[in-house]
Amino acid sequence: MAGLLRWLRGPQAGWPQDLGAGLALTAVIVPAGVAYAVASGLPAICGLYATLAALLAYAAVGPSRVLVLGPDSGLAALLLGVVLPLGAGDPQRAMLLAAAVAVVAGALCVAAGLARLGFVVELLSTPIRCGYLNGIALSLLLSQLPALLALPAGPSAWAVLWRAMQTTPAAWPLAGALLGLASLVALLLLKRFQPWPTMLVVVLAATALTALMGDAGHAGIPLLGALPPGLPKPGWPGLRGSDVLPVLGTGLAVAVVAFADTSVLSRTYAARSGQVVDPNRELVALGVANLAAGLWQGMPVSASASRTPVAQAAGARTQRTGVVAAAVVALLLWLAPGLLGHLPLPALAAVVVASALTLIDAATLRRIRRVQPGEFWLALACSAGVVVLGPLQGIVLAVLAALVAVLWAAWRPHSAVLGQVPGLAGFHDCARHPEAHTVPGLVLFRWDAPLFFANAEWFQAHALAAVAAAPGPVQRLVITAEPVTSIDITAADMLQALDAQLQAQGITLALAALKGPVKDRLRRHGLLDGWGDQRLPRTVDEAVALHRLGAHAAGAAQPASASSTSQQAPSVW
Repeated sequence: MAGLLRWLRGPQAGWPQDLGAGLALTAVIVPAGVAYAVASGLPAICGLYATLAALLAYAAVGPSRVLVLGPDSGLAALLLGVVLPLGAGDPQRAMLLAAAVAVVAGALCVAAGLARLGFVVELLSTPIRCGYLNGIALSLLLSQLPALLALPAGPSAWAVLWRAMQTTPAAWPLAGALLGLASLVALLLLKRFQPWPTMLVVVLAATALTALMGDAGHAGIPLLGALPPGLPKPGWPGLRGSDVLPVLGTGLAVAVVAFADTSVLSRTYAARSGQVVDPNRELVALGVANLAAGLWQGMPVSASASRTPVAQAAGARTQRTGVVAAAVVALLLWLAPGLLGHLPLPALAAVVVASALTLIDAATLRRIRRVQPGEFWLALACSAGVVVLGPLQGIVLAVLAALVAVLWAAWRPHSAVLGQVPGLAGFHDCARHPEAHTVPGLVLFRWDAPLFFANAEWFQAHALAAVAAAPGPVQRLVITAEPVTSIDITAADMLQALDAQLQAQGITLALAALKGPVKDRLRRHGLLDGWGDQRLPRTVDEAVALHRLGAHAAGAAQPASASSTSQQAPSVW
């Protein structure tokens, strides 16, 4: 509670701003919380319970001054994946499942934060996060299309749409579909006025319209209905034995995704205000907020990229803004639970669809395609996996694919034969610079990766190929080893075999610019026993100079050639 007391006792001059920002924030969090709960296959009250619990819990322990937590569109598809097959048609069981997922996610976040595992989120690379969010957006769009068009619920969005296509036009709920589409168009047109509560304006207009119509059910417009009165009663969500594994898996996915979004948003706003946020403390705070939401019959929560800007634009200075908004939500549930009774479900679906459209990041996808085509296909595969297999399976497959791609890059890395380019200092890849020329009798071979068991044979084959492709007899093969950051025992054995193979051909193997830890490991292996400084030059320049001095000393039979070569060494190399 120390954090909550700190905000409440904060600068008294900021209270009016925080009070006004809290009232403005309420105008957004109520329709958003309801909409994301319905989109997750849950009763609408779950979204408000979660919002209330998350705001108070994060105000008590959260490190960010203005971050707003609550149900989010990025988590709706994850929840739908476990609620739809296990709790469809049973609102009470659906609520228990959602609360259990929130508790699992919260416990994992707290444990990971206390263990200082905040760095784990780094596994979610930009292509994976972009592909995942795009996949979530497509999944949400598909799941909300029936509700947007006022169609009756079914086992899946595809089944509902297919059944609707087979019906006659007269059987379509035209009024509900028009209201949903009109709400969506209004949200998209009013998007330019963000971060102000345009969502509230659209929802209120749709609610007023259905209220004026009277019996909206006869017009084909499904309504939300009155909410259960009163505040939530804390309790532990009980589960069936068959629910444990799906809940654990979904809780893990929620924890990873929620922390990825929360950490990025938290660091963004912290940088704007000159703060530094500890990712592990942020992870603990997110976990506490999810535990509170789950124990208060709510659903998982995350930082909101749509509600946080509203709070900041309205003048929020501290987490007192969240406390004020939570108090208003509590008053709504206590005094006026029937206020949302005429809220049309197609309008709520429009809120979710509009939010899903903002998740689609086409600009980043285009940038990835331009910069790194391979990672572009990884992003698309992640999106397809989320849509086809589900959010959890999609993100797991994408992370595995990313790790395989990293392993492949180290397994088959780039290598190059180096030479001098006229007018450029240093040594450069001859394949990229056809005008480069090599030093007679010397092969400079660069390996752009660590050496380990998977690429040892690949290295040996390419090194020998570089020697075989040299324009003349080779006296020395120098491995420019600066990019080689580690060598395992398999690679060390390979180097020992390569050294023996080259010696049999009268060729000396040298390792230039070898890093200290790698050199220590090779010494423990015994590979460097008997190697002098000439075989372990400190730089590539030194390796070339040593080769030329050796060629000069051994070239008494060809003094002119040796003299010409040695004269170039000091000034050119």
